[in-house]
Order: sequence, then structure tokens, then C-alpha cells
Amino acid sequence: MPETDRPADLPAHVRVAIVGTGFAGLGMAIRLLQAGIRDIVVLDKAGDVGGTWRDNTYPGAACDVPSHLYSFSFAPNPGWSRSFSPQPEILAYLRGCADRFGVGPHLRLGHEVLEARWDVPARRWRITTSRGALTADVLVGGMGPLSEPRVPEVPGLDRFEGTVFHSARWRHDHDLAGERVAVVGTGASAIQFVPEIQPAVRSLHVFQRTPPWVIPRRERAYSDRERWVFRHAPPVQRAVRAGIYWSRELFVLAFTGRRPLSPGAARLAAEHLRRQVPDPELRARLTPDYTIGCKRILISNDWYPALTRPNVEVLTQALAEVRARSVVAADGTERPVDTIVFGTGFHVTDFPAGGRVVGAEGRTLSDVWRDQGGMTAYLGATVAGFPNLFLLIGPNTGLGHNSMVFMIESQLAYVLDCLRYMDRTGTATVDVRPDVQAAYNDELQRSLAGTVWNTGGCRSWYLDASGRNTTLWPDYTWRFRQRTRTFDPQSYVLGRRPVATPTAARAEAVASR
Repeated sequence: MPETDRPADLPAHVRVAIVGTGFAGLGMAIRLLQAGIRDIVVLDKAGDVGGTWRDNTYPGAACDVPSHLYSFSFAPNPGWSRSFSPQPEILAYLRGCADRFGVGPHLRLGHEVLEARWDVPARRWRITTSRGALTADVLVGGMGPLSEPRVPEVPGLDRFEGTVFHSARWRHDHDLAGERVAVVGTGASAIQFVPEIQPAVRSLHVFQRTPPWVIPRRERAYSDRERWVFRHAPPVQRAVRAGIYWSRELFVLAFTGRRPLSPGAARLAAEHLRRQVPDPELRARLTPDYTIGCKRILISNDWYPALTRPNVEVLTQALAEVRARSVVAADGTERPVDTIVFGTGFHVTDFPAGGRVVGAEGRTLSDVWRDQGGMTAYLGATVAGFPNLFLLIGPNTGLGHNSMVFMIESQLAYVLDCLRYMDRTGTATVDVRPDVQAAYNDELQRSLAGTVWNTGGCRSWYLDASGRNTTLWPDYTWRFRQRTRTFDPQSYVLGRRPVATPTAARAEAVASR
């Protein structure tokens, strides 16, 4: 869906402006169109839809949530090739959804949002993009937490004479064959791309801060017969989806401390490591020293075998310095390298896009959250002082056990019900009450206090700089869906639409110019 295929002109004003074209942004657009709300625009800085599945094209990229659950409930895909979908198939699925549901005419690709500022007198958002400006009654942020790659500040990195890139910005034009490569990070991306590049490179030095718990990837290809059944008997596919959902939902008991994670889980991971890494010294370096579940549990069948190859070295020291043609570990040892690949995740708890969103008091979302001691939002969606702003996959909506698409669809229903309420009652603005937002987040933090994510003895990207968990939802996902099923106007300060008069109409026309 190239940018040149889409209308380049921006409307002067829309009812709803959506930022982002991943599952969240496209899902919001689809649900609005299905509800008959067509006065919308969908903005994205890239030239294609897809969000994180457009950006993360590194070798071996794939989902670690089963295919039939990692998709919209209203758009099942009977054609998944495998039980865990590879990145190209997920991107093709999102492109197909955009076409199938008629999102195309509303897309404005190549339009980076530079600033979104709430206009108090006009009661609307003024949005400045890289290709023009517009206003909107409602702003929906579907950027997601995995959109801005995080590269650590390493002394000397700017003086490196070789090639440097993040896994989320993979350099497909750069051939790694025969090169000496340093990989920084051993998270969900690295365990996928390292086995893919290992056979081609001359040497591979993997800098590991903390070893992950890794369990086998129970994956297989779907047969033609299975795909035929899914296509011609949709209830069968729905039953498979429901089975996957409820089986994963039970894991929340272990993560939240209501029932200890089965010792069998740690034994499974330890046996997986023992079976695939015969060298006891290397196995010791790859053995976690924290409770399983504290960090994201990873699934792979080829990560450990790749690390045992003769051309691979696992370093448990941090990357301390980069020189012109080499990297230096914390113990002072130096290794010559040609390329450095960062698999160091994303800006999750500091949300860089928050610096571009200015609320009713003239302060950015980032400033407000900094003064509050971290990211907070009501239902992960609304923030006091930012009227008519809805964040999708906002603070404390992440999961350690189930599909984020389920959480996204829950928030989509909430936003849509709010818009219906606004239209039905003549409400112009909704601004969550500060006391409601504070009480909700106090409740969240109390629930998180005893979870393995907070007490498991590790440092993960779930926690912000102060050690506060601003990322995860600490309960069953069906309970989140219950809370977001209908809009709750009593939790908001509501602004009514003024009675139309000729004078007011002229003032509104001037304000919109």
C-alpha cells in the first residue's frame, strides 16, 4: 500500500484523528467506519501500514502469541501458515484488513505528527504534521509502546567506523556474510535474529546483560486440510481461538502471585537449556538467577544451539566502550568488529511521543507524567488535562500472558461507546477526573505489588526508572474488558456543546482558520 496510492491532501477538520497504523490504529479506524463514523483521518509517518510489524523486518521476525489469537476477532484469518505467524504474514494480514474494511481513503501516510495541541477556546485538537495541519474533535493515539527503538548511550559509539543499526531498523542493504558482528541484547528480538545470522558471520559476540528464561517453541505448520476447515467452518476456528485464549488466561494466576508458577515451568526451561547446551560453563552463563516470569518468558528452539557454535561468544559483561573498529567489554577486553547490532528494545516507559502532545494547561504529556513520577492513565486510555485524547495500549495495558489484540479491542469498544455518548448527549469534551485517574492507578499499583514482575528479582523493561511498573495489566484480560465495555461518564468532567448562534458560528469559523 505505497504512499503514492493515497490521497495526499489533508482535510481541514475531522471528527476523529488517529495516529498510527498498527493493530491499534487500524482497528480504531475499522470500528469507527463500521459504526458509520466516516469523518476520520489516519496519520502515519511511514509510507505503509503495519506499525511494529512494518518496522521489524529483521531475519526470523515472528510472533510469540499463537496466530489464531493474534488477530482481530472480527477479521479471522483461516490462511495462517503456521501456529506462530512470521512477520511477513502479519504485515500482509494488516494490509488486507485496511483494504477489506475501506480504510484506504482515510489514510494519510508519510504524515508525521510533529505536534498535537489542545485548543481550549475552540475545544479541539490542532495537529501539525510534516505535510500540513488540521484540527480534530477527538485524537486517538495508536502509536503503541514498541515504536521508538532504544539504543543505549555507549562511549565512543559515534566514532565507530563500521556499521551500526537497531534490530527494528534492520539494514537489509548491508551484507553480514563473513563479518565480525557484535550483538547487544538477548531479548525477544535477538533470540530470533541471532540464529538466522550466525551461520553467515565470521564471528559473533553476544553481549548479555541478563539471561532470559527460554522454553521450547511448540510450533508447526498448518496443513492444507486444516486451513480448508478453518475457511469453510468458521466455528471451528473460533473454538481454536477460544481454547488458546482461555489456556493462556490461566497463567495470570502465576504471574500475579495468586498461585505460584508451577515448578514445572522452571524445570521445563532448565531441561531445555541442559539438553541444548552441553557445555556446563556456557550453560552457567545462560542460567537466569531470578524467578521465572519476572522478565518476559521467551520461546525458541534455535537460540541455544546458535550460541554453542564455534564462531559465537557469549559475554556476561556490559558493553563499556566502542572504538573505531572494536568493542570493549566491562572487564576491559577488546574485540574487533565490523558491525554492531542493537537488540535493546524500545522506549516503553518514557513514551517519546508524549513530548509532542500538549494539553489544556500548555504542558506536554511527558512533562505531566514526569511530575507525577511516571506514566499513568485511566483504563490505559485517558489522562486528566488532555480532553478528548484516547491512548491505545497506554500505561498498564501490556500483558505477560495473553494477546495484546484482545486488550486493543477492549479499548476500541470503550472509545466507540464514548463517541456514541458524546453524540447522543451533545457532549463536546470529556476529560477524566484527576481523582478517578489517581484512584485507578493506586489500585493498579497495589495489585502489582505482589506480582512476579515486581518481586521476581530482576530488572525488566516493565519497570520505569524509579522501579514502578507502568507497563503491565495485573489481572485477567476479561476483567479489563468488563471495565471498558461501556463508557462511564461519571468518571469525567463533561463539556457541553454551546447552543449555536450566528455570532458563535462566525467565531467558530474564525477559530478554525
